[in-house]
Amino acid sequence: MSITYLEWFTQDKQFPFFIHYGEHDTDVELHKHIDFSELVIVLNGNATHIVNTESSFIKKGDVFVINESTSHAYKDPHDFKICNIMYRPEMLRSAGPDLRTSNGFQMLFVLEPFYRSIHSYKSKLSLSISSLEFVSALLSLMIDEYNSKLQGYHTMLLSRFMELVVYLSRQYDNQEKGIDSKLMKLAKAISYIEDHYLETVTLEEIAGKSDISVRHLNRIFQSYYQTTPIFYLQRLRLERACTLLKQTKLNIIDIACQCGFTDSNYFTRSFTKAYGLSPRAYRMNR
Repeated sequence: MSITYLEWFTQDKQFPFFIHYGEHDTDVELHKHIDFSELVIVLNGNATHIVNTESSFIKKGDVFVINESTSHAYKDPHDFKICNIMYRPEMLRSAGPDLRTSNGFQMLFVLEPFYRSIHSYKSKLSLSISSLEFVSALLSLMIDEYNSKLQGYHTMLLSRFMELVVYLSRQYDNQEKGIDSKLMKLAKAISYIEDHYLETVTLEEIAGKSDISVRHLNRIFQSYYQTTPIFYLQRLRLERACTLLKQTKLNIIDIACQCGFTDSNYFTRSFTKAYGLSPRAYRMNR
């Protein structure tokens, strides 16, 4: 199995992003990405897609994300053409809170690739003919922009990429019927947490918004995401605290309160455990 690095495709350290068309008439060997994720849109034909040791049939209109360190390959291609978009996962952090609370975004760009990396998971977004035509036109604009490298092309490409992410997330929402119901419930739970993590949120509320019991919520969170809803909620709060510590002069008590912690001492203990520094020391060392 070979290992692939993003720097093999682009030397632009200021913009870790690459997009191109791939036409395959022979097998592509098993390989893994070390420092990037890959969004794949199948534009024509079909092939057998191997992820780790599992295989599935992919065809025109299929869309999926492969995370770094997930091995995959293509076999038996037939008129097979794809568009590869290689990007560092942190690029998706520019997504607004309205997108991060989208079930489709959570499914396509977060949960599916994560779960695919540790288990057999063959679900994917399948675009209709009209939707694929729209996506193909957008990809053509992105590739022209990438190849021309005119002034401001980084900004233009990031804007187009986020437009594509939003569109694909909406399409995923539209095809919700038939998708793994457990994973969709998990996406609903994560979307609710992302939208309310700065508020007082209970497991009962999260479970209720996801149409499942608290027990089932904990079980599918552990199964698919290998963590608990409360741990995920706290991680979001602590990440927000990091931002406030870096960008504001708010005191620690106010930051704790704004990040959903009712006890500033508990906030300090949790922060120190997570980052190895107290909030005050983190601010001084930023």
